[in-house]
Amino acid sequence: MAKVILDKNRKKRLEEGHPWIYKSEIASTEGEITPGDVVEVTDHRGKYLANGYYNEQSQITVRLLSHGQIEQMDEKFFVSRFRACLSHRNRFVNGTAYRLVYGEADFLPGLIVDRFDDILVVQILTLGMDRRRSEIVNALVEVMRPVGIYERSDVSVRKLEGLEETTGVLYGECPRHVTVKENGLLIKVDIEQGQKTGYFFDQRENRASIAPLMTGWGERSGIELQEIEGESRPVNKKGKVVEFPYWDGATVLECFSHTGSFTLHACEYGAKKVTCLDISAHAIESARENVSLNGFDERVEFVVADAFDYLRENVKGLEERKRRAEGLSKVDTSVPIPAGGGRSWDVVILDPPAFAKSRSAVKGAVRGYKDINLHGMKLVSEGGYLVTASCSYHMRPELFLETIQEAARDAGKTLRLIEWRAAGKDHPQILGVEESHYLKFAIFEVRSR
Repeated sequence: MAKVILDKNRKKRLEEGHPWIYKSEIASTEGEITPGDVVEVTDHRGKYLANGYYNEQSQITVRLLSHGQIEQMDEKFFVSRFRACLSHRNRFVNGTAYRLVYGEADFLPGLIVDRFDDILVVQILTLGMDRRRSEIVNALVEVMRPVGIYERSDVSVRKLEGLEETTGVLYGECPRHVTVKENGLLIKVDIEQGQKTGYFFDQRENRASIAPLMTGWGERSGIELQEIEGESRPVNKKGKVVEFPYWDGATVLECFSHTGSFTLHACEYGAKKVTCLDISAHAIESARENVSLNGFDERVEFVVADAFDYLRENVKGLEERKRRAEGLSKVDTSVPIPAGGGRSWDVVILDPPAFAKSRSAVKGAVRGYKDINLHGMKLVSEGGYLVTASCSYHMRPELFLETIQEAARDAGKTLRLIEWRAAGKDHPQILGVEESHYLKFAIFEVRSR
């Protein structure tokens, strides 16, 4: 087996658990290496460290597979790894819809596999994995017995490996749409045209964590439980019994809704009314279908709009209402208040796409995250909750919190951190691999200063 000898002066990242070896860390090689080959990695003294696969065209020249000797990435190798992946998910994840293989964190760098019941969606990111496409498919068939396997390797990162983007059926029959269950809710997923592999499983546990926020709001509306003929019934200020079953529920705004997953969970947990917003009409149509699948139509309104503009306009409307109430506005009060009247919600949920896809984009991303969080928290009713997330790896946790704190300062709000979370259990993290610590998720109580 060919060898890769590491430079004497390199940082000891490999010994700390990091699975990548950059071109600049390699002193020399021994033996003939074809791109994608498994190689042995040693330090400058010749001490064995690990095995990985090699591609000199990539800046990440070696991706580690094992700290113990392996000779080849054959079908037997993948069967063993996939069984370990399945065992982990069977232990920690309920149901049959989840991320089955999470690249480096499952010791299969460059490979993603999502399970949608009996349909698998595969994403192959590197040359080393691309060369073993047939071994991967055969091993998945042996371990998972799927009806179909679909490839979604339509990602630009493949170009860094000298590969073209590709999609299509790899095995069996694959319908474009599949319906799966998450936390008891039905989700219709477009595996061909949906974002990434069709659905974001990494927020599963985070979506469930909003349950305590969805009820306990009836008293604000003057509704109290009273004993009527031996039965506890909700009664409003006028003494009338409230028949609406979700009288105690929150009003919720979900921005960047995609398939409406947070909207579905909000309704499931008792929300009174949910505003589901996305800039994409296609995404809103998907969310609408999912809402109907679960029977929540009457409690959801859909908005196709830019979230930044929508938040800003409603803040302007709220501020105009306040000025008029205080007699400070000189405008003609017969003119309707703009921006939909300037609404507020008990819970505002912000789950945007990655704003920083590179280190150079961080400065702009900070501005974006500050903007949406500042306006989002201004639209939270007093004592309500801001649910906010970032999936940008380059937006480090401490920077994300600092940005939200700056937004709170400028908004005149005090935030009380209720919950801080990361990706779910089907997205495990290897200590020492900061790149896998990408998702930040927080729930804040919002109070005015």
